[in-house]
Amino acid sequence: MSVGTDPGTDAELARRCEAALVAYLDRQRPHWPDGTPAGVLDAVRRFVLSGGKRLRPMFCYWGWRGAGQPDTPQIVIAAAALELFHAFALIHDDIMDGSTLRRGQPTVHRHFAEVHTRHSWRGEATRYGHSAALLCGDLCAAWADHMLHESGLPIDWIHRGYRLFTVMRTEVIAGQYLDLVSGVGDGSVAGALTVIRMKAARYTVTRPLQIGAALAGGDPALQDALQAFGDPLGDAFQLRDDVLGVFGDPAVTGKPVIDDLREGKPTVMVAMARDRADRAQAARIRRLFGDPELDEAGATELRSIITATGARERTEDLIAQRAGQATAALADAPLTGEAREALAGLAASAVVRRH
Repeated sequence: MSVGTDPGTDAELARRCEAALVAYLDRQRPHWPDGTPAGVLDAVRRFVLSGGKRLRPMFCYWGWRGAGQPDTPQIVIAAAALELFHAFALIHDDIMDGSTLRRGQPTVHRHFAEVHTRHSWRGEATRYGHSAALLCGDLCAAWADHMLHESGLPIDWIHRGYRLFTVMRTEVIAGQYLDLVSGVGDGSVAGALTVIRMKAARYTVTRPLQIGAALAGGDPALQDALQAFGDPLGDAFQLRDDVLGVFGDPAVTGKPVIDDLREGKPTVMVAMARDRADRAQAARIRRLFGDPELDEAGATELRSIITATGARERTEDLIAQRAGQATAALADAPLTGEAREALAGLAASAVVRRH
C-alpha cells in the first residue's frame, strides 16, 4: 500500500473522509438500474454530505494509527465507510422518532413526504415518505459494507475488522429496540444508561476504534484498552447529546430542542428528573413529557423542572465522571504517542461541544 500525506489536523482528516465519500457515491450512479428514478440516490448523497462531525471515521483512523500502522489512503476509505453506516442509523432513527429536522435540513422521510405532496400523488404522503426513507437507510447500510470491502486494504486485513463491524451493527439495532421499549414506559436511569451504551456509545467511539485497530492487526491488549477508553467516552458523548437535545441552541444543533420532549425520548436526564421530582413535578412530567402537541410554554416548564430537580446538574456530573474515566484509560493504553495525542483532542471535542 502506498503511504499518503500526514493527515495533519482533525479538519484535514475530515476533509479526506469527505473526499472518499464523494468519490464512492459518485461511482455508484452508473450502477443504478436503468429506468429506476434517481431520487433515492440523490437523497442519500445529499444527506451523507450535508454535514456531520465525521467522528466515527476519525476514531477508526486513529485506532489504526494507534496500532502502529502508517497513514494511507486505504484506511481513510475504510474509515469513511462508517459514515455510511451512521447515515443508515440516523435515517431510520429519524423515522422512528418522527423527527422533522436533521443537520438543519428536512429529515429524509420528511423530504420524500414533501415530494409526494408537491406532485399530488395518490396515497398518504407520510407513508410514502417513511417507505422511501427506509430504502435510503437500507442502501446506506449496504454501501457501508461495500465501501469497506472496496477500500483497497488486503482482504485478510478487512476480515480482521469485519467481525467487529458485524458486532457493531447488531449492537446498534439491539440498542434501538431497547430505546423503543423504554419509550413505552417511564424508564429508569440504569435502563437509559444501557440504551445509550448499546445504541450510541459503542458505535460512536468504541467499535470504530476497535475496527481500526483490528484492521491494523492490533492485539487483544490493545482492543481491551480501546474499550476501556471508548465506552465511557461514548457515554459522555451521548449524555452531552441528550443535554443539547433539550437545552441546546437549534441554530447550532440543527434540530429543534422541543423534539426530544415531544417524542418522550427516554434519556438519562429525564429519568433522573423523574426520580428526584416531588409529587407536583412528577404530575407535570407525566402530563407534558411525550405529548405530541407540546408547545414552547410546556417545553419551558419541563426544562425548568429538569433544572429544579438537579437532573441537568447531575447529568453534567456524570459526563465529567465518564470523561475522566476515559482520560485515565487513554493514559494507560498501549498506543503510539501521536495517536494518544489525537484521541485526547477528539475526546475533548466530543464532550465539550454545542452541537
